[in-house]
Amino acid sequence: MSRATQGSETTASSPPRRASFRDVFAIREFRALWASQILSAGGDRLALVALTILIYDRTRSPLLAAVAFAAGTLPYIIGALFLASLADRFPRRAVMVVTDVARMALVAVMLVPRMPLYALIALLYAVTAFQPLFDGARSAIIRDIVPMDKYALAAGTLQSTFRILIVAGAAAGGALVAFVGARWALGADAGSFAVSALIVRFGLHARPAAAAGAKPAGAGGGPLRNLAAGTRLVFGDRALRALILIAWLAAFYEIPSAVAAPYAGKLGGGPVAAGLLIASTQIGSVVAMPYFTKRIGPLTRLRWMGPMAVCTCVVLVLAVLRPSLAVSMAIFFLSNTFTVYQIAANTAFVERVPNERRAQAFGLANAGLIVGQGVAFTVAGAAAEVVPPSTVIALAGGLGAVIAAVLALRWRRIAPVVGRHSARHLARQLGPSAELVRQEPAPVQLVRSR
Repeated sequence: MSRATQGSETTASSPPRRASFRDVFAIREFRALWASQILSAGGDRLALVALTILIYDRTRSPLLAAVAFAAGTLPYIIGALFLASLADRFPRRAVMVVTDVARMALVAVMLVPRMPLYALIALLYAVTAFQPLFDGARSAIIRDIVPMDKYALAAGTLQSTFRILIVAGAAAGGALVAFVGARWALGADAGSFAVSALIVRFGLHARPAAAAGAKPAGAGGGPLRNLAAGTRLVFGDRALRALILIAWLAAFYEIPSAVAAPYAGKLGGGPVAAGLLIASTQIGSVVAMPYFTKRIGPLTRLRWMGPMAVCTCVVLVLAVLRPSLAVSMAIFFLSNTFTVYQIAANTAFVERVPNERRAQAFGLANAGLIVGQGVAFTVAGAAAEVVPPSTVIALAGGLGAVIAAVLALRWRRIAPVVGRHSARHLARQLGPSAELVRQEPAPVQLVRSR
C-alpha cells in the first residue's frame, strides 16, 4: 500500500470536527436573525415596562397597570393561535419585516400627546399580538438558514439570548424610563423595530412561502378551521404530542420566579433578594447551554431529554427544607441548568413538523406554554397565600417531576417506532457529519423526531 493511500485512509477514518459557535456565527443570515431578535424582543420588553410605568404614574391604579402588563400574555395567545400560520402561507422574511414595521407604527402612535389610556392599552395589546407572528416566522426560518448539524447550537444561542433579555430587559427598561422618561423610551422602542426590519430585509435571503405549491390541510377554510388543522397535526402525532408536553413542563419549573417576591419576603429580603432569585431561575441554562449543545452529541442529547426534564422539576423539591437565600439561588440555578433539555426537544420538534406548517406548530406550542404558565402562576400565587412559598415550589417541583417521568417513559416507548427512519433521515441531512451519529452509543432511539 502506498504512502499516499495510507494518508488518504487516515484522513477518511478521522472523525469530523464538531460544529462550534464560531461556525454558527459565521453564517451571515444567522447573525442578522440574532441581531433582529435582540432588537425585537428587547423592544417588546421596553414598551411593556415603559407603558406600564406611564399608566401607573398617570392613574396610580394598580389594576390598570396590571391590565397593561397583561399585554405580555393575553394578546400573545390570540396572535399565536390565529396569526402564526401566516408565516407558513407567506414568505417568512416578508412576514418578519411587515410585523416589525407594523409594531413600529403602533408604538409611534403611542407618542401622540394626550393619548387616552384605553387607547394606549389597546395599542400595546396590538403590538404584542404581532409578536407571535414574528416569533413563528423566526423559529421556522432558522432551520432554512442553519444546517442540521448546527441547528442545536443556533437554537441554544437564541434561547440563551432571550433568557438574558428577560433578566436584563425589565431592569434596563425601568432604568431607561427613570432617566429619559416613558415617551423617549417608547421612541427608542419604535426605533428598535425599524432597525430590526432593516436587518431582516437586507440580512436574510428571499425565500418563497413554505406552503407555496402545497396547500396546508385546513388552509383557506377560515381561522378556526385552520387552527383545528394545526392542532390535529401537532397532537395527532405521538412523538409531537410527547415533545410539546415535555416542553410545557416549564409551567412547573418556572414557578419560583412567579413567587420570588413572597419567597424573598419570608427570608427577610426585599426587592433586591427577589431580583436575585429571579435571575437564578434563568441563568443556569445560559451557563450549561454551550457545553450541552457543543460537546454532547445529538443522539445523546435526545436520550437525556426525559431524565433531564425530571431533574429540572425534582431539584425544586429541596425548597421544602426552607433554605437560605444563597442555597435557594443555588437550587434554582441547578434546576434551570437542566432546562437545556428544551434545546433537544426544540430540535426534534422542528425536524418532525412539515416545513409548510412549522410556524403554526411553534405558535401552538408557545400559546399552550403561556396558558399553562398563566394558570400555574395564578394557582401558585393563591397557594402562597395560605402556605409558605417554599412549600408551593416544592409541591410544584414534585408534581412536575411525576408528570415528567410519565412523559419520559412514553417518549422511550415511542422511540423504537420512529428511531430507524429518523436515523436514516439524520444521516442524509448531516452528510459527512453523519459519522458523528455513528459514534453515538446505541440504541438510536430519541432521534426519531428529527
